Amino acid sequence: MSKASSILDAKLTYLYSRTGGSAVKLGLETTRALMRAMDVDPLRLPCVHVAGTNGKGSVSAMLESVLREAGVRTALYTSPHLIRFNERIRVAGAVIPDEDLLRLLDEAERADQRQAAEPGGRLGTFFELTTAVALKWFLEQKVQLAVLETGMGGRLDSTNVVVPQVSVITEIGMEHTSFLGATLEQVAGEKAGIIKPGRPVVVGKQRAAVMRVIEEKARAAGAPLVRAEERASIRRVSQDLEGQVLAIETADGPWAPLRLPLLGDFQLANAALAVAALECLRGDLQAPLGPDVVRAGLEKTRWPGRCQVVSRDPIFLVDVAHNPDAAQALAAFLKKFRGGKPVALICGMLSDKDAEGFFRLLRPVVDACVLVPLDSERSMPMERLMAAAQAAKLPAAEGVLGTAVKNAKVWAKKNDGIVVAAGSLYLASAVLYELGVQV
Repeated sequence: MSKASSILDAKLTYLYSRTGGSAVKLGLETTRALMRAMDVDPLRLPCVHVAGTNGKGSVSAMLESVLREAGVRTALYTSPHLIRFNERIRVAGAVIPDEDLLRLLDEAERADQRQAAEPGGRLGTFFELTTAVALKWFLEQKVQLAVLETGMGGRLDSTNVVVPQVSVITEIGMEHTSFLGATLEQVAGEKAGIIKPGRPVVVGKQRAAVMRVIEEKARAAGAPLVRAEERASIRRVSQDLEGQVLAIETADGPWAPLRLPLLGDFQLANAALAVAALECLRGDLQAPLGPDVVRAGLEKTRWPGRCQVVSRDPIFLVDVAHNPDAAQALAAFLKKFRGGKPVALICGMLSDKDAEGFFRLLRPVVDACVLVPLDSERSMPMERLMAAAQAAKLPAAEGVLGTAVKNAKVWAKKNDGIVVAAGSLYLASAVLYELGVQV
């Protein structure tokens, strides 16, 4: 490990202490003060802003891949990461180099001390600092269009200092209730806070209560509301371990079939959102965004940890599903995909998640389960995780990750079964690392 990498790891370890629990501070005042101190003008960054509960990372990855295919110098900001922090900040598909990340983190910390010393100031959180770093890097790199994924919410999310060409809202469900609100309508209101006056907002299928909130927010802002299903009709032709072949039809007519290298029914809705958003961008970008370019970009999309096949013998899937809505989507996928094969689940979750709801939805398609602790102070205690599995009538045993992975692979080979690791992005990251899979 280089000296720069060692210093960077130490700095990131310190910054991680400013996240989670009481370290979360919602609001845009500190983010704006930090960016002023770093001479970052977020209004100079052309962007697409993506919020939601499930699918926002996949949609962001699809958008960036297509835009890059069209010759646009792109940026992509997502969170959290799977293996290395640098994955969160990309320009033209490449992660930010260690040296530049270290330089900008140093600058951000100095700026943070200055803005915190101002009247009413406070030190920035992990996400506030890293968002400032990302936007500074994108402006330095003179990107033509950045795709920005929100962190926790929307209205008060640190990324919400931009004015995007297009806002995109993926499926919204209950999450982060202690910060975003106790009802679905309150959560939807926070997520829909990325809607900007006069700028189009593209939305996929939502629960009726959520759609009412989005419609009202768009109406109040004078923002054109674009329903993805009215812009793009997508159906699956076939699916295998390599991905799924899709048939797409838009106002341009039917497209030639394309192979999306991402599995799962939910990716059809995500692709429709991406296609609809790209249609909205056509008039703003001096770049070809016709069907052939969009097809080619979707076919090159890479987004690890989303129903990712990491092994074929036995079949081993890694998915970041961590809430009931995502569990329902994963269960629907497994019901079709497993073809009668038994399924073993390796699961670890964070303490603020609905573990029982997660397990209840997966129980019909899971034959064996091993619960493992996560390498995080936010890991759900094993007794709580086991109690949730028992309440959901899911047969489960306790284990540790390395042994669980090895034993599950042996079990799957013996029983011609499938192994699925799901429950948390932390778990997905650890499993990919354990298996030596590059992201």
